[in-house]
Amino acid sequence: MSSPSKRREMDVMKLMMSDYKVEMVNDGMSEFYVEFHGPRESLYQNGIWKIRVELPEAYPYKSPSIGFVNRIFHPNVDEMSGSVCLDVINQTWSPMFDLINVFEVFLPQLLLYPNPTDPLNGEAAALMMRDREHYEQKVKEYCERYAKAEDMGNCPEEDSSDGDMSDGEHTSSDEEMAGHADP
Repeated sequence: MSSPSKRREMDVMKLMMSDYKVEMVNDGMSEFYVEFHGPRESLYQNGIWKIRVELPEAYPYKSPSIGFVNRIFHPNVDEMSGSVCLDVINQTWSPMFDLINVFEVFLPQLLLYPNPTDPLNGEAAALMMRDREHYEQKVKEYCERYAKAEDMGNCPEEDSSDGDMSDGEHTSSDEEMAGHADP
């Protein structure tokens, strides 16, 4: 790829041409929302989340910022900001990865295999380790309350605390990540 900006454009276009619904925030390609469906045969399978994506100037050499806008109950998703704790995004990102990897592999894997020993949501992690049945019930409850198709339009945008994942103002409580369901 000749430049990071061309790669960014190509990756965003690939995501838009896939089965994902992408909503651009401004005229540029550095900030947008993606509709993300919970992985099949998981606690999150009926959930639909609005994921905020911010691509840094140095993308793909620097990882994207990913955050849940609507609420999800998950040990590795910050309750207030919607930020995710995912090594492949936060620490081991490689320019070999693209946005499709984030939505088809990384986020679904996070939802399918939460890591309660490295939590961003201590309540979800503790509940998962101590009372799995209650944890699963709470995950399903959050999916029903906060992750339905009609919730996609109810997520506040930029001027609201729910839309800003990087400042820690996001009001997503105990949220979990979901993967894109296959057609």
